Amino acid sequence: MKRILFLIVIMALFLSACSGQPETLAPTETPTAEVVETPAPVEDRLNVIATIFPQYDFIRQIAGDRVDLAMLISPGAESHAFEPTPRDMIALNEADLLIYVGGHGDTWVDAILTSLDNENIGRVALVDLVDTVEVEHDHDHYHGHTCAHDEHHHDCDDDHTCSDNHHHGDCSDDHHDCDDDRHSDCDDDHHHDCDDHDHVHLDEHVWTSPQNAILIVKALTETLSELDPANAEFFRENAARYIEELTALDAAFAEVVAQGVRQTVVFGDRFPFRYLMDAYGLDAHAAFIGCSAETQASPATLARLIELVEAEDIPVVFYIEFSNQLIANVIAEATGARLLEIHSAHNVSAADFAAGVTYVDLMRQNVEHLREALS
Repeated sequence: MKRILFLIVIMALFLSACSGQPETLAPTETPTAEVVETPAPVEDRLNVIATIFPQYDFIRQIAGDRVDLAMLISPGAESHAFEPTPRDMIALNEADLLIYVGGHGDTWVDAILTSLDNENIGRVALVDLVDTVEVEHDHDHYHGHTCAHDEHHHDCDDDHTCSDNHHHGDCSDDHHDCDDDRHSDCDDDHHHDCDDHDHVHLDEHVWTSPQNAILIVKALTETLSELDPANAEFFRENAARYIEELTALDAAFAEVVAQGVRQTVVFGDRFPFRYLMDAYGLDAHAAFIGCSAETQASPATLARLIELVEAEDIPVVFYIEFSNQLIANVIAEATGARLLEIHSAHNVSAADFAAGVTYVDLMRQNVEHLREALS
């Protein structure tokens, strides 16, 4: 019965692909890490599949050539619109371990894995390895200007941005909109009541904090060691060295923040950096919450961000990788602020992937760009 279901799913995905859906890079076509030591025999290697770049690179640093490693998403592709192709399904049916993010963006995982003939595939979701925060969205709108339910809730002040009064999900009498925990400005054009009917899901970008990356690497190392005890010592030695790099990265972010003359940053773009900002106590304002599908900010949002940059003399406006930079450009042109990229490491370009760019490389660049933004 499972085999019949698997074939039906394969056929459905094939028809979907034929209808014009972008094809992702097949796992077997993805380059593996460079060989640094004598590799294990091919038949003895774990077959590991990572859905996106962060966990792909974490496994590459931990396991080197001791596993067969592939990334489902093609370099340069938009990760939030990902759906597995027939080739991906075939690869998953042969895999020993799938490492995915979890949460709202990976709703396909349960259905696909249930349909496989491969009943022994292991699975790890990054959101299960660290503490997470929730993002709320009203059922009827997706504008990213809602009240978050965690330890730092903020009422909207007279300027429709959020203050630090630490109220728990309550909107003020005058303004019934709250932004997402200081990280996204309220939008006058799109009001959202803070009620019990809002749809809640996790902010899935857990890897953007190096502190979380350390926890994820530790957990992935233990998973690999359990699946392949013969290489456990190798995995743990590599992980220990890699965690030293991540610890240094964490210290570099902390030093930049401590030496900065401000704690406020502005994103003229989407905002997948909640965990990074929270880790170092930064106050971020963005055009959109999380990885919103929206591409146009309201005039009210733009006006408030421009006013904030001018009022606080903020020197840098951030945009994220693969962005069209349109909103960031408008803010920069209006204020004279510089434009700089901050990279979420969600995915990398084909050129960067071929060049072997790593999570640490991207985050070190973020350190330097953050240094400019806080100067």
